[in-house]
Amino acid sequence: MPRDVTMPQLGMAQDAGKIVAWLKAPGDPVTKGDALFEVETDKATMEVEAQASGYLTGVTAGEGEDVPVGAVIAQISDSADDDTKIKQLTVIKDEKDELPIGNSVTMPQLGMAQDTGLLVNWLKSPGDAVTADDLLFEVETDKSTMEVSVGFDGYLAATLVEAGQEVPVGAPVAIISADKPSNPVARSVKATAAPAPAPEPVAEKPAPKRQEKKPAPPPAAAAGGRILASPKARRLAREQGLDLALLVKAGHPQPYHVTDLDTLRPMPAETPLATAAAATMSLTAEIASDGFTDFAAWAAAQGLTDADALLAGLAGASLTVPCVVAIDRFGQQQSFAVPAGRALLAVTRTDDAPDLILRDLRGTALRSVTLGATETPVLTLMAGAQGLTIALECAPSQLDAPAAIQLLTTFAGRMEHPLHHLL
Repeated sequence: MPRDVTMPQLGMAQDAGKIVAWLKAPGDPVTKGDALFEVETDKATMEVEAQASGYLTGVTAGEGEDVPVGAVIAQISDSADDDTKIKQLTVIKDEKDELPIGNSVTMPQLGMAQDTGLLVNWLKSPGDAVTADDLLFEVETDKSTMEVSVGFDGYLAATLVEAGQEVPVGAPVAIISADKPSNPVARSVKATAAPAPAPEPVAEKPAPKRQEKKPAPPPAAAAGGRILASPKARRLAREQGLDLALLVKAGHPQPYHVTDLDTLRPMPAETPLATAAAATMSLTAEIASDGFTDFAAWAAAQGLTDADALLAGLAGASLTVPCVVAIDRFGQQQSFAVPAGRALLAVTRTDDAPDLILRDLRGTALRSVTLGATETPVLTLMAGAQGLTIALECAPSQLDAPAAIQLLTTFAGRMEHPLHHLL
C-alpha cells in the first residue's frame, strides 16, 4: 500500500514550507531514511527523510512551490509505476451553513512520522470567546496526547472536525473570527480518494481466465517492528491485562487508540502454553571499548550536560522512529522523548510511557542477565572484560527477530563510536 509523503511541520507556528529541491526523481527507488527533498521555512532549511522504502511516485509539487503543512506531495509505492490516487480531505458541508471569515487552526504535526492526529476532545464550544493562549482541543497520536492552544484572540466561529475523528496533519480544524458569530458552525470531515479519470474506450477483449483468489497478506509490521499505540491506550491495556499483539494478529491497522480496546476486550487470550513457547527473545553483544564515557565528557564541554539524555538519544535513534526511552538505574527511571534521525539536541524529558527501557548496570559486578521479557523491550548495559556487554530482551510481539537484531547491532555500534552518530 502506498505511503503518503507530506509537507512536515517544523514549528508550531509554521503553516507552509517551500520545496527547495527534490533529491529523488519520480520512479527512483528509495530506502527508509534517504533524503527525499529539501524544505525551507522562515526558520530553517532542512532535508526531509523517507519514512518507508519503495519507489517515489505521484509527485504533485515542484521545486520552488509553497506547500501547506500536511499536504500530500508524493507517495512511496511498492512499484515505480503505481498510479494509486492521492487522498484528499473533503468537508461534509451543510449548504445552509457558510463558513465564517477568520484565522484557521490546523492539526499540528507532533513528529516527523506523523500523518494524522485523532481529535480526542474539544475544550471550547462554538461561539465561545477565546484568547491565543486558551486550550482549544486535545489531540492524540501514536506517541503522545497533548492539548493544543488557540493561537488567536477572538471567537470560536466554526469547528470543522468532530471529536473522535482522524485528521490529516495541516488540515483546518477550526476557524477563529474577530467578531462574535451570529451562527457558529459545526462540521465533520471524511477522507475520500480523488476521482479517477473516465477510462478511455478500448477494443473488446476476450474474458480473462478465472484465477484462484490468493489469500490476503498478513498485516504489515509497524516501523521498527514495534506495536504502535498511544500512551493512553498502552496504559489502559496494561491496567486491564489486555494484549495489543492480538490486534496485530487479527489484522487491525496501527496505531491503536483507546477506542480500539473495545475491539480487543472480547478477543480470547492466548493459552499460557502458546505464550510461554515464544515468551522471550534474548540477544547479547560485546564491544571492545566503551566510547560513551569519553563522548559524554566531550559533549559536556559543548554544553550538553545531561548524559542520560545523550544515552537515551543513542538508544532511541537505533529504533529509527520517534520513541520514548526510559533510563533505569536500580529501579529509578527517567524517560526521554527521542525524535527520529540524528537529533541528540532535540531529546527532551517526558512523563510518557516508554517504548524502550535502557537498564544501566555498568557500575555493578553483573556481567550477564536473563530476566525475561517485560511489557517493553529492555536493553541492559554491563561492564565487560574490556569494553561493554549489551543484552536485549523482548517478546516477539514487541520486536520481530530482524528488528531485534538491527536494534542491538545499531546501538552497540553507537556505544562504541558515539561520534559516528553525529556525522
